Amino acid sequence: MSDKTMRTDLGRVRGLGSAKEGVHHWWAQRLTAIALLPLGLWFAFSAPGLIGADHATAVAWLASPFNTIATALFVIAMFHHAQLGLQVVVEDYVHGEAAKLTVLIAVKFAALALGVISLYALLKIAFGG
Repeated sequence: MSDKTMRTDLGRVRGLGSAKEGVHHWWAQRLTAIALLPLGLWFAFSAPGLIGADHATAVAWLASPFNTIATALFVIAMFHHAQLGLQVVVEDYVHGEAAKLTVLIAVKFAALALGVISLYALLKIAFGG
């Protein structure tokens, strides 16, 4: 028998290092959280001013360049952050590999679909479509 078959699992993986995927995920989640702080505060303080406003006023507010860009950044950061958070929950609490993969794919597609739909609606309003 060769030496490779006689080694333990720990012996086979020692020195290979990590896959480094966890660090990327961790950084992405922290950066989206940091981005959501000012964007969320901006949205929380500016959007309530539209309560009771007519449709034309709301469209004009959303169509201004700053509000369009800030809302788009908010939508992108929010859905990406939500997808990253749900991924961690699924990886920690869904134990069957087939179910885990299915739910992870569904979460990614749902976040992407909802983000694209939101951005489409935003751009349609911003450019008067």
